[in-house]
Amino acid sequence: MRVIRGIATTALVLLFGMTASAYAQPDHQKEGRGKPDKQEGKQEQQRGARDQSHQAQPTQQRQQERGQPAYQPQQRSQQQQQEQRQQQRAQQPQQRPPQQQQRARQQSERTRQQAVSWQQQQGWVQRGGWQGHASFQQNRAQNWASDHRTWAQRGGYGGYYIPQTSFFLSFGSQHSFRMQYRPTMYLGYPRFSYGGYSFLLVDPWPEYWADNWYDSDDLYIDYDDYDSGYYLLNRRYPDVRLAITVAL
Repeated sequence: MRVIRGIATTALVLLFGMTASAYAQPDHQKEGRGKPDKQEGKQEQQRGARDQSHQAQPTQQRQQERGQPAYQPQQRSQQQQQEQRQQQRAQQPQQRPPQQQQRARQQSERTRQQAVSWQQQQGWVQRGGWQGHASFQQNRAQNWASDHRTWAQRGGYGGYYIPQTSFFLSFGSQHSFRMQYRPTMYLGYPRFSYGGYSFLLVDPWPEYWADNWYDSDDLYIDYDDYDSGYYLLNRRYPDVRLAITVAL
Protein backbone atom coordinates (compact mmCIF):
# COMPACT_ATOMS: atom_id res chain seq x y z
CA MET A 1 0.00 0.00 0.00
CA ARG A 2 2.80 2.35 0.79
CA VAL A 3 4.26 1.75 -2.65
CA ILE A 4 1.00 2.52 -4.30
CA ARG A 5 0.61 5.69 -2.29
CA GLY A 6 4.14 6.79 -3.22
CA ILE A 7 3.47 6.20 -6.90
CA ALA A 8 0.22 8.16 -6.70
CA THR A 9 1.94 11.02 -4.93
CA THR A 10 4.70 11.12 -7.55
CA ALA A 11 2.15 11.14 -10.34
CA LEU A 12 0.26 14.01 -8.77
CA VAL A 13 3.48 15.99 -8.39
CA LEU A 14 4.41 15.43 -12.03
CA LEU A 15 0.92 16.37 -13.20
CA PHE A 16 0.95 19.58 -11.16
CA GLY A 17 4.37 20.52 -12.52
CA MET A 18 3.28 20.02 -16.15
CA THR A 19 0.15 22.10 -15.60
CA ALA A 20 2.11 24.97 -14.04
CA SER A 21 4.59 24.90 -16.91
CA ALA A 22 1.78 25.05 -19.47
CA TYR A 23 0.29 28.08 -17.78
CA ALA A 24 3.64 29.82 -17.44
CA GLN A 25 4.57 29.44 -21.14
CA PRO A 26 1.70 31.62 -22.55
CA ASP A 27 2.45 34.33 -19.98
CA HIS A 28 6.05 34.31 -21.06
CA GLN A 29 4.98 34.58 -24.70
CA LYS A 30 2.71 37.47 -23.81
CA GLU A 31 5.60 39.22 -22.13
CA GLY A 32 7.69 38.61 -25.24
CA ARG A 33 5.00 40.06 -27.46
CA GLY A 34 4.70 43.15 -25.25
CA LYS A 35 8.33 44.21 -25.67
CA PRO A 36 8.12 44.99 -29.40
CA ASP A 37 5.10 47.17 -28.67
CA LYS A 38 7.15 49.17 -26.21
CA GLN A 39 9.99 49.47 -28.74
CA GLU A 40 7.57 50.67 -31.41
CA GLY A 41 6.22 53.24 -28.97
CA LYS A 42 9.72 54.51 -28.32
CA GLN A 43 10.41 54.77 -32.06
CA GLU A 44 7.19 56.75 -32.58
CA GLN A 45 8.16 59.07 -29.73
CA GLN A 46 11.58 59.61 -31.31
CA ARG A 47 10.03 60.36 -34.71
CA GLY A 48 7.62 62.80 -33.10
CA ALA A 49 10.50 64.53 -31.31
CA ARG A 50 12.41 64.86 -34.57
CA ASP A 51 9.36 66.35 -36.30
CA GLN A 52 8.87 68.84 -33.48
CA SER A 53 12.58 69.70 -33.57
CA HIS A 54 12.37 70.28 -37.31
CA GLN A 55 9.30 72.47 -36.89
CA ALA A 56 11.00 74.37 -34.09
CA GLN A 57 13.99 75.25 -36.25
CA PRO A 58 14.25 79.02 -36.90
CA THR A 59 12.77 80.27 -40.14
CA GLN A 60 16.14 81.64 -41.15
CA GLN A 61 17.79 78.17 -40.89
CA ARG A 62 15.04 76.44 -42.91
CA GLN A 63 15.24 79.14 -45.59
CA GLN A 64 18.99 78.73 -45.80
CA GLU A 65 18.58 74.97 -46.19
CA ARG A 66 16.11 75.55 -49.02
CA GLY A 67 18.43 78.06 -50.69
CA GLN A 68 16.08 80.97 -50.00
CA PRO A 69 17.29 84.30 -48.60
CA ALA A 70 16.83 84.70 -44.87
CA TYR A 71 14.10 87.12 -43.89
CA GLN A 72 15.47 89.16 -41.05
CA PRO A 73 13.09 90.61 -38.45
CA GLN A 74 14.97 93.89 -38.71
CA GLN A 75 14.26 94.11 -42.45
CA ARG A 76 10.59 93.41 -41.81
CA SER A 77 10.53 96.17 -39.20
CA GLN A 78 12.17 98.63 -41.61
CA GLN A 79 9.66 97.77 -44.32
CA GLN A 80 6.79 98.31 -41.92
CA GLN A 81 8.20 101.69 -40.92
CA GLN A 82 8.57 102.72 -44.56
CA GLU A 83 5.01 101.68 -45.29
CA GLN A 84 3.79 103.67 -42.29
CA ARG A 85 5.69 106.76 -43.43
CA GLN A 86 4.26 106.44 -46.93
CA GLN A 87 0.75 106.15 -45.55
CA GLN A 88 1.30 109.20 -43.36
CA ARG A 89 2.55 111.21 -46.34
CA ALA A 90 -0.46 110.15 -48.37
CA GLN A 91 -2.83 111.16 -45.57
CA GLN A 92 -1.15 114.50 -44.87
CA PRO A 93 -2.04 117.43 -47.12
CA GLN A 94 0.69 118.38 -49.53
CA GLN A 95 2.62 121.42 -48.39
CA ARG A 96 5.10 123.47 -50.36
CA PRO A 97 8.66 123.79 -49.03
CA PRO A 98 9.44 127.02 -47.17
CA GLN A 99 11.53 128.29 -50.11
CA GLN A 100 8.62 127.93 -52.53
CA GLN A 101 6.29 129.56 -50.04
CA GLN A 102 8.71 132.48 -49.77
CA ARG A 103 8.91 132.79 -53.56
CA ALA A 104 5.12 132.76 -53.88
CA ARG A 105 4.89 135.44 -51.19
CA GLN A 106 7.48 137.61 -52.96
CA GLN A 107 5.69 137.23 -56.28
CA SER A 108 2.39 138.31 -54.79
CA GLU A 109 3.94 141.30 -53.00
CA ARG A 110 6.00 142.61 -55.92
CA THR A 111 4.03 144.39 -58.60
CA ARG A 112 4.95 144.67 -62.26
CA GLN A 113 5.42 148.41 -61.81
CA GLN A 114 7.98 147.83 -59.07
CA ALA A 115 9.89 145.40 -61.29
CA VAL A 116 9.93 147.91 -64.15
CA SER A 117 11.21 150.65 -61.84
CA TRP A 118 14.00 148.39 -60.57
CA GLN A 119 14.97 147.53 -64.16
CA GLN A 120 15.11 151.18 -65.23
CA GLN A 121 17.38 151.95 -62.31
CA GLN A 122 19.53 148.90 -63.18
CA GLY A 123 19.30 147.67 -59.64
CA TRP A 124 21.53 144.69 -60.51
CA VAL A 125 24.57 146.99 -60.68
CA GLN A 126 24.57 147.47 -56.92
CA ARG A 127 27.57 146.33 -54.88
CA GLY A 128 30.01 146.00 -57.73
CA GLY A 129 27.77 144.39 -60.34
CA TRP A 130 28.92 144.14 -63.96
CA GLN A 131 28.68 147.38 -65.91
CA GLY A 132 27.02 147.15 -69.31
CA HIS A 133 28.87 147.63 -72.63
CA ALA A 134 27.97 148.56 -76.16
CA SER A 135 28.67 145.19 -77.85
CA PHE A 136 28.22 141.53 -77.11
CA GLN A 137 31.95 140.77 -77.23
CA GLN A 138 32.67 143.53 -74.73
CA ASN A 139 30.50 141.66 -72.22
CA ARG A 140 33.05 138.88 -72.14
CA ALA A 141 34.84 138.65 -68.78
CA GLN A 142 38.58 139.00 -68.36
CA ASN A 143 38.48 137.08 -65.09
CA TRP A 144 35.01 135.68 -64.55
CA ALA A 145 35.75 134.47 -61.01
CA SER A 146 36.20 138.06 -59.85
CA ASP A 147 33.93 139.84 -62.37
CA HIS A 148 30.65 138.04 -61.75
CA ARG A 149 28.24 138.53 -58.80
CA THR A 150 25.47 136.38 -57.38
CA TRP A 151 22.08 137.86 -56.63
CA ALA A 152 22.83 137.66 -52.92
CA GLN A 153 26.02 139.68 -53.46
CA ARG A 154 24.03 142.28 -55.41
CA GLY A 155 21.58 142.76 -52.56
CA GLY A 156 18.85 140.53 -53.97
CA TYR A 157 16.75 140.16 -57.09
CA GLY A 158 14.32 143.01 -57.71
CA GLY A 159 12.95 142.04 -61.12
CA TYR A 160 9.79 140.38 -62.34
CA TYR A 161 8.91 136.86 -61.17
CA ILE A 162 7.68 134.22 -63.60
CA PRO A 163 4.53 132.51 -62.25
CA GLN A 164 5.39 129.07 -60.91
CA THR A 165 2.86 127.35 -63.16
CA SER A 166 4.62 128.77 -66.22
CA PHE A 167 8.09 128.26 -64.79
CA PHE A 168 7.69 124.50 -64.31
CA LEU A 169 6.46 124.08 -67.89
CA SER A 170 9.50 125.57 -69.66
CA PHE A 171 12.24 126.24 -67.13
CA GLY A 172 14.48 124.29 -64.80
CA SER A 173 17.27 121.77 -65.36
CA GLN A 174 14.96 119.42 -67.27
CA HIS A 175 14.32 122.01 -70.00
CA SER A 176 17.38 122.67 -72.19
CA PHE A 177 17.57 125.02 -75.15
CA ARG A 178 19.95 126.82 -77.50
CA MET A 179 19.58 130.46 -78.42
CA GLN A 180 20.56 129.80 -82.07
CA TYR A 181 21.36 133.46 -82.56
CA ARG A 182 23.56 136.04 -80.94
CA PRO A 183 21.75 138.01 -78.21
CA THR A 184 20.92 141.62 -79.04
CA MET A 185 22.03 144.49 -76.81
CA TYR A 186 19.59 146.31 -74.53
CA LEU A 187 20.56 148.79 -71.82
CA GLY A 188 24.18 147.70 -72.38
CA TYR A 189 23.49 143.99 -71.72
CA PRO A 190 22.85 140.96 -73.97
CA ARG A 191 19.15 140.22 -74.37
CA PHE A 192 17.59 136.91 -75.49
CA SER A 193 14.15 135.30 -75.49
CA TYR A 194 12.98 131.87 -74.35
CA GLY A 195 9.78 130.30 -73.06
CA GLY A 196 7.69 133.36 -73.84
CA TYR A 197 9.90 135.74 -71.83
CA SER A 198 12.84 138.05 -72.52
CA PHE A 199 15.93 138.06 -70.33
CA LEU A 200 18.91 140.33 -69.76
CA LEU A 201 22.31 138.74 -69.11
CA VAL A 202 23.60 141.00 -66.33
CA ASP A 203 26.74 138.91 -65.68
CA PRO A 204 29.71 138.73 -68.05
CA TRP A 205 30.13 135.40 -69.82
CA PRO A 206 33.38 133.55 -68.99
CA GLU A 207 36.49 134.25 -71.02
CA TYR A 208 37.05 130.53 -71.65
CA TRP A 209 33.67 129.95 -73.32
CA ALA A 210 33.50 129.62 -77.10
CA ASP A 211 32.50 132.68 -79.09
CA ASN A 212 29.30 130.96 -80.23
CA TRP A 213 28.39 129.31 -76.91
CA TYR A 214 24.81 130.61 -77.25
CA ASP A 215 24.32 128.36 -80.29
CA SER A 216 26.68 125.42 -79.60
CA ASP A 217 25.99 124.68 -75.92
CA ASP A 218 22.91 123.34 -74.16
CA LEU A 219 21.56 125.96 -71.76
CA TYR A 220 18.79 126.14 -69.20
CA ILE A 221 17.33 128.72 -66.83
CA ASP A 222 16.86 127.94 -63.16
CA TYR A 223 15.75 129.74 -60.03
CA ASP A 224 17.81 129.78 -56.83
CA ASP A 225 15.63 129.83 -53.74
CA TYR A 226 18.53 130.96 -51.55
CA ASP A 227 19.46 133.92 -53.76
CA SER A 228 15.84 134.45 -54.83
CA GLY A 229 16.90 135.09 -58.41
CA TYR A 230 17.26 133.57 -61.89
CA TYR A 231 20.42 132.16 -63.45
CA LEU A 232 21.47 130.97 -66.90
CA LEU A 233 23.43 127.69 -66.77
CA ASN A 234 25.53 125.89 -69.36
CA ARG A 235 25.61 122.09 -69.22
CA ARG A 236 29.14 122.13 -70.57
CA TYR A 237 30.20 124.20 -67.53
CA PRO A 238 27.85 123.16 -64.69
CA ASP A 239 29.72 125.20 -62.05
CA VAL A 240 29.10 128.51 -63.83
CA ARG A 241 25.91 130.46 -63.18
CA LEU A 242 25.20 133.73 -64.98
CA ALA A 243 22.79 136.11 -63.29
CA ILE A 244 19.86 137.08 -65.50
CA THR A 245 16.72 139.13 -65.00
CA VAL A 246 13.35 139.09 -66.72
CA ALA A 247 13.27 142.00 -69.16
CA LEU A 248 10.05 144.04 -69.27
